[in-house]
Amino acid sequence: MKQLLILSGKGGTGKTTVAGAFIALSQARAYADCDVDAPNLHLISHWEKPTERTGYYGMPKARIDPDRCVGCGKCREHCRFDAIEAGTPFQVKPFACEGCGVCAEICLEGAVSMEPAVAGDLALYRDEDRVFSTAKLNMGSGTSGKLVTEVKKRMAATAGDAELAVIDGSPGIGCPVIASISGVDMVLIVAEPSLSGISDMERILKTAETFRTKTAVCVNKADANSAKTEEIRKFCGAHSIPFAGTIPFDPEAVGAVNSGKSVAELDCPSGHAVREVYNHTMALLFEGGGQP
Repeated sequence: MKQLLILSGKGGTGKTTVAGAFIALSQARAYADCDVDAPNLHLISHWEKPTERTGYYGMPKARIDPDRCVGCGKCREHCRFDAIEAGTPFQVKPFACEGCGVCAEICLEGAVSMEPAVAGDLALYRDEDRVFSTAKLNMGSGTSGKLVTEVKKRMAATAGDAELAVIDGSPGIGCPVIASISGVDMVLIVAEPSLSGISDMERILKTAETFRTKTAVCVNKADANSAKTEEIRKFCGAHSIPFAGTIPFDPEAVGAVNSGKSVAELDCPSGHAVREVYNHTMALLFEGGGQP
């Protein structure tokens, strides 16, 4: 199964719009949303409800047993994260606790224990032909990379003999992006034609290069700044990076997204352009044959 990951340097570039279009155009039987901080691919995926929904457990959190706590204050004194507040008994502030376990070690009364904490929510949608894996990280949780890895594992485990998987990644170059890139066959970067957009694109390219992953670039809302679009095109040419094409700003695309549709469903400028980007990207991904 070939895995295509779609990334962007920042939010709002149209990464998920492109991912949704690719899923529709390829009729992908396997896809995932690895933007676990703000997943929204499900909004245009037309699923009723998850087939499976489970909690994801990250780092353990401290818990103070009120019956054993004597209020000595040693746990609070030694907590470097200020996660314990005085009271009768002392209490743990869950969003401040980093799960280091110092409080449990220091407590002579055995009142503090480290217990599994739900860090996110995993959801799997599937029927006879398709599988969609996604997740949502809970506020304050710091295990985004591990959660992304679990999303991809669940997709792969239930994808059967699917030839293509489309993955919508997170913006930026943080832990969820690194976890998303690991093991994929190709990364398509959706760039924005602006000064910051070019800088963000270069950072993702360097990150993907670390993994020796094949990359390509397309520009969304390309006509918003034709000069910067041309600069991106020339940058790709100078660094031997495939340029997959451009997509214009299109009010009809905005309407499609707001109504939960893919631009690939529309007969409009952005719909036509994204088809060309898709065809170019698939040719790169399946070089040597095997394209679905």
